[in-house]
Amino acid sequence: MEMMSTNAKAARNPALDFTKGALVLIMVLYHWLNYFYGPHDNRYLRFLTPSFIFITGFLISNVYISKYGISAPQLPKRLLERGLKLLGVFAALNLTKNLLTRETSLSPSTSAAWSAKYFIDMYVTGSAAVGLQAKAVAFYVLVPISYLLILSALLVVLARFYKHTFYAACLVFLVCAVTLDYFELHIYIELLAVGLLGVLAGYLPIERVNALTRHPYWIMLLYLIYLAAVTVWNVVYPLQIIGVLLSLAVIYLLGYSERPPGKIRGCVLLLGKYSLVGYIAQIAILQILHFVLRDVDSEMLVLGISFILAFALTIAAVTILDAARGRSAPSRSSPAPARRSNRPAPPAPCPRRPS
Repeated sequence: MEMMSTNAKAARNPALDFTKGALVLIMVLYHWLNYFYGPHDNRYLRFLTPSFIFITGFLISNVYISKYGISAPQLPKRLLERGLKLLGVFAALNLTKNLLTRETSLSPSTSAAWSAKYFIDMYVTGSAAVGLQAKAVAFYVLVPISYLLILSALLVVLARFYKHTFYAACLVFLVCAVTLDYFELHIYIELLAVGLLGVLAGYLPIERVNALTRHPYWIMLLYLIYLAAVTVWNVVYPLQIIGVLLSLAVIYLLGYSERPPGKIRGCVLLLGKYSLVGYIAQIAILQILHFVLRDVDSEMLVLGISFILAFALTIAAVTILDAARGRSAPSRSSPAPARRSNRPAPPAPCPRRPS
């Protein structure tokens, strides 16, 4: 595999932005169910978290490696910095959440968030986001995304000496993930394997990805077969990988269009453009709604209000951000003001004498 290298900045892919925006909206639904509906069978939404990791891997190769080139010295540094920043954002957001929760509640989940076991489970094994400790964790998907970026920074360096590094790493992680799943041990290796699959998919030319839209009926048929398999066997790890690929293919298929976007599609595209902000905003919004509506007696009223406001406020958050960025950006049409100089003006040239 030859690594792609180009100095031109790649244009935004509307279908990819639509896919990311749709994942944010589905994540709003997923978290709304957890906060307001209670325990439920979420096997049909188990593709969601791995899909975010897969998209991250796709962007690593399709955007970062394509833009800088595999041998660029700033590439591993940029991936490492971005991974560490996301890890810092996750830590800061959870620290703030736990401090606020400590002021309003003394629940066991809150006290567990300050234990050493919590940090090991959260940053090493990833088990803190499952089971009893899950309520003490927010913005969980940022951890495996940051780990994938940090891992990719290392693999980029190794790929300069062995061009099949990402293939080899993906194979090793997949074997480890399947083995751990067999023993019912669920740690970050499973998500990192999916992310490395995304890196390999990102090497495909975008024309090959868009070719999926030529086979919509086959994709929908395979997706229905996947849903039937999940219904029978639940979400075993191999099925989860298939579910990620098929779910993303279906969403990408729905987002691929050459016509100007309407209002609904425009909102989804905007969410995709600011997918990280949308992800963080929707969790904060749902937690605030859960706190504000906790004393309302009518369960149906709480479900209805929280459902509408969760989606509306998430879209409003990214819309406000986009408008603020538009106002702060300098206008390209207006020329920059000339800088004044204290130097005297040069003398006018002498007129030429007529010949």
